[in-house]
Amino acid sequence: MNKKIAVVVTDRQEEALRMSIGLTLADDEVDVYFMDKKLSHVGDNDMNIETGKELGVGLFSTCEETDDLTLISPEELAGKLLNYDHILPY
Repeated sequence: MNKKIAVVVTDRQEEALRMSIGLTLADDEVDVYFMDKKLSHVGDNDMNIETGKELGVGLFSTCEETDDLTLISPEELAGKLLNYDHILPY
């Protein structure tokens, strides 16, 4: 049975993206939520963003300065988190 997994990222964006892509190996549905910081384009972030999009990973941000991610309000995020089987803070 496929699970719905949310990864909530406050720090270590590059590692969180890499790990989130790995979670797709079991055909689980993975969404990544970046909190309060603009996504940094360092290291492998750009490659991991593109790979995540190709694998169907949902990429969201609460930061209004986001450019590559879907903007979501903290209130919307709170409501969405109720629908996940697992929530991983990162």
